[in-house]
Amino acid sequence: MDCLTILAQAAGSSAERVSETQIVPVDYIWEQIVTLSWLQAVIAISFGAVYLLYGWRIFKALAVISFALLGLYGGMWVGGQFDKVLLGSVVGSVLLAVLAVPLMRWAVSILGAVAGGILTAGVWYACGLPEQYIWAGGLVGIVAGGMISFIIFKIAVMLFTSLGGGALIAAGALSLLHQYESIQEPPTANIQELFYTQSWFVPVLLLVPTAVGIIVQNKFVKGSKDWCV
Repeated sequence: MDCLTILAQAAGSSAERVSETQIVPVDYIWEQIVTLSWLQAVIAISFGAVYLLYGWRIFKALAVISFALLGLYGGMWVGGQFDKVLLGSVVGSVLLAVLAVPLMRWAVSILGAVAGGILTAGVWYACGLPEQYIWAGGLVGIVAGGMISFIIFKIAVMLFTSLGGGALIAAGALSLLHQYESIQEPPTANIQELFYTQSWFVPVLLLVPTAVGIIVQNKFVKGSKDWCV
């Protein structure tokens, strides 16, 4: 019984130490959400709905854009090491966008693997597991998502487009709700409180629309024979 008590105390102290070190960039994500205007939030929801439901029709363009953005951030980081941020961002963006065209299947499969990693990392975070090991949860999704994406191409397409659409819808909806609360008398902060205090809140906002998107897109894809690369 004493051993159980010691283990419980150790687990509690470990959880306290973990909470002091924020691994998931919650502050950064919330900052991006609240800086959206109501028009930008509505646009995000609109594009997210198209992305979520009809991403399978425009997945090539979405893959190129995704890799261009990846190259943009990667180029900014590399260029920053040599005080050439602008040049690095332009070169990185163009380079990855161009490479994504002839390597479309690989690009989409990589995006599917990344989407799988984000989803399993979200499940890890939602379960309240230690944040410093969230990479383990993400790694499981990357491996599983990558294997499935390389074997069944359409799953990769539906996975990354549904997740992207779900993220846009979630961000836009949270922004509108936050703006609505801010104009109340007195102003409330229920959404912000949920966002920061309930670890399940954000992952559920991603998982639910992603699942809906996969189900709906799967029905659409079955009725179309010429959508693939």
